[in-house]
Amino acid sequence: MKVLVTGGVGYIGSHTCVELLNAGYEVVVADDLRNSKEEALNRVEKITGKRPYFYKEDVCDKKAMERIFSEHKIDVIIHFAGYKAVGESVAQPVKYYRNNLNSTLVLLDCMEKYDVKTLIFSSSATVYGMPDSNPITEDESLKPINPYGRTKYMGELIIRDFMDAHPEKSAVLLRYFNPVGAHESGILGEDTPDTPNNLMPYIEKVVAGKFPHLRVFGNDYDTPDGTGVRDYIHVVDLAKGHLAAITYAMEHTGTECINLGTGTGYSVLDIVHAFESASGVPVPYIITQRRPGDAATCYSNPSKAKELLGWQAKENIEDMCRSAYNWTKKNPDGYGE
Repeated sequence: MKVLVTGGVGYIGSHTCVELLNAGYEVVVADDLRNSKEEALNRVEKITGKRPYFYKEDVCDKKAMERIFSEHKIDVIIHFAGYKAVGESVAQPVKYYRNNLNSTLVLLDCMEKYDVKTLIFSSSATVYGMPDSNPITEDESLKPINPYGRTKYMGELIIRDFMDAHPEKSAVLLRYFNPVGAHESGILGEDTPDTPNNLMPYIEKVVAGKFPHLRVFGNDYDTPDGTGVRDYIHVVDLAKGHLAAITYAMEHTGTECINLGTGTGYSVLDIVHAFESASGVPVPYIITQRRPGDAATCYSNPSKAKELLGWQAKENIEDMCRSAYNWTKKNPDGYGE
């Protein structure tokens, strides 16, 4: 079976390629390398002994994508490709709407033209916005509060409409919580920009000596230690969730939305202390003002994933921190230039 992985050179995409290849799938990757480095595919090959077919292409480029579909009989699409920085989406909303929605529309056109039956869509917990309650089930109202989250919400709506018009096809919309960690080998991980947008890679930069301290945004939330609580999931668990979603989608038609998380909330300081314990390295931090739009608490109810996919997260917070430190220690500059 042949799987097209858009954005397959990125953090989650590359780890998913490893799991797909190890499970015997043929893998085709489309990635324009705008926010990733081809070195990640070299690492995928080193881990699995296999290299995906690779096309350096923008998924919004319909001609380029049609060439891929004409050269390969694609059975399943996993759609990761898209911009993902919340802050940047607020500053440049048109860039996000154009890229994230157009790429999805191009793939749906190709699904129709080349008779591809199955789509796994990379959605996000940001579709829930500020949740009314925790843990968050898939029935929670969808009210994203930034352009990035709205592109995921709109992407879900577009896919649902497409699937309603093509009842023989199947889509699984996977709403991720906060992926962290790295492959156990320590050679595949999250290659972040100079100033990361997320907590774990920022901690990694501090430990690698790139920053003097971590900034913690607020310690006056209604949480056990005053810092924000989130659901962190090991990236390898997340990758395996996509394989479970393929199996489910191949046996069903229509559209399902499914949370991928652990169901456990950890505070910012919980993560800091767990990383210190896993690495033996202190993580200095300072408390700064809250960021606008940050919820106090946000974590998943992952029971639907267990019920429908037979999937649940295996790795705990210590495993996540240990693997992240292993990656950072071996790759203090990420994949380099």
